[in-house]
Amino acid sequence: MSHCHDEHEGHGHGHGHDHEHDHSDDITPALQHSLYQHIKFDEINTMNEATPGSGKAIVKKTWAERLQTEPELESDADEQILMTVPFTGQVKLHAILVRSSPSDSAPRTLKVFANRDDLDFETAEELAPTQTFELSQTSEVQELPVKRALFGKVQRLALFFEDNFSDGEEEDVTRLSYLGFKGEWMQLGRAPSQILYEAAPNPNDHALKGTNVNQLGSRLGGGGPGI
Repeated sequence: MSHCHDEHEGHGHGHGHDHEHDHSDDITPALQHSLYQHIKFDEINTMNEATPGSGKAIVKKTWAERLQTEPELESDADEQILMTVPFTGQVKLHAILVRSSPSDSAPRTLKVFANRDDLDFETAEELAPTQTFELSQTSEVQELPVKRALFGKVQRLALFFEDNFSDGEEEDVTRLSYLGFKGEWMQLGRAPSQILYEAAPNPNDHALKGTNVNQLGSRLGGGGPGI
């Protein structure tokens, strides 16, 4: 299947340092910035899924399992799917990876909201998303690069698959078989604790610095009355 080769090349440039492991050529480059281990799988919430837990199941697929057709996420009442994916810390999102199919059940429009966990279908349609993507009808994994300036401090993502390619004809069902995320992860609390520490130094140090500043001020202003 040629598309496998294309996908590998698409994710493999610029990481030649892994060449000593021949069997890892397929896996390692794609995992270079994978956020897989930083997803809170148990807290993933999927609305309008035909089979409970199927949204979580396609996110749980590893990169090696991305081409497997099962498990599959299928919408229920209509073509829309709304999924919330929380992370274990704060991430700088680089890209979203989606695999569907060449059929009319492939999602067409994906609206992504950063740090929203209060959406329902009505608000997802009304509110302006952080970024919108137009997807393709293909069985290849689509890598969707995000505008990184808008996704620099993400703790959770809401993904709204608004429609598909059926145009209301035949079955109004949307199907997805793989969903992944690439980016950089930072443990929550680590950076903020450093900032707090720097903002609130040792009281003794603060007293000494305060004294020095006051003394310096008095020295500078010592000749003030005569100037």
